[in-house]
Amino acid sequence: MKITLEDVNYGYSADQMVLHDINLTIDTKGLVCIIGPNGVGKSTLIRCINKLIKPTSGNVYIDGRNLNDIPLKELSQRMSYVPVKTQDCFSMNLIDTILVGRHNKSKWRTTEEDLEAVYKVITLMGLDELKMRNFNELSAGQHQKVAIARGLVQEPEVLILDEPTSNLDARHQIYVTQMLRAIAEQQDMTVIMICHDLNVSAKYANEIIVMAPPGIIYGKGKPEDVITASLIEDVYKVKCEIINDEGKPHVLLKSQLPSE
Repeated sequence: MKITLEDVNYGYSADQMVLHDINLTIDTKGLVCIIGPNGVGKSTLIRCINKLIKPTSGNVYIDGRNLNDIPLKELSQRMSYVPVKTQDCFSMNLIDTILVGRHNKSKWRTTEEDLEAVYKVITLMGLDELKMRNFNELSAGQHQKVAIARGLVQEPEVLILDEPTSNLDARHQIYVTQMLRAIAEQQDMTVIMICHDLNVSAKYANEIIVMAPPGIIYGKGKPEDVITASLIEDVYKVKCEIINDEGKPHVLLKSQLPSE
């Protein structure tokens, strides 16, 4: 799938614009990380891509087709979305909870194919021991892993995740990010995720998109080409040193720049 944004702007009002003149193409197979400071419009950007919101101006294209012309049901069969938080409070067990993610592929009853897809992602996410537990009995971190599994069970061409590791400890952040990259490469799909950890992004992303105030695309490319001391200083307003970690850049933060 090729995602193209042309001159996309978005604002809640004329004097409260969030995205400014976004021109971007995403067609990398693998893990694509979107990074940038808080409030810079990362979540707004992905919501424009998956049609949750409509740009104030400009257009989004999927394989050359205007997003406005693609019905939501058709789009949901090709693109899956996992929000940063879920309001779900299911009393169902994990199997049934994840099975909800198959609704666009299921017929009038659950098939063997549906169940095989569910069991596959349960194993991928390391949830086998919890599969008969009720969703509302799990921790916040486990909820997040289930949400990712529910996105994967749709077997999309593109999986979009808004801070999927936000409720996970360091070990599970690395595990989930490694797993998402491996799944993307094995299944020849694109995984787009918002990530606030610069070093996790630099180590595991195939491509990085950098957003900066006032809601612009500052850079895009391979981690070793994008993650530089000058970029970190310009975008995050902190000084740092970049060291080489097995061919990938690793950011050592030093100090915050004085306020102007």
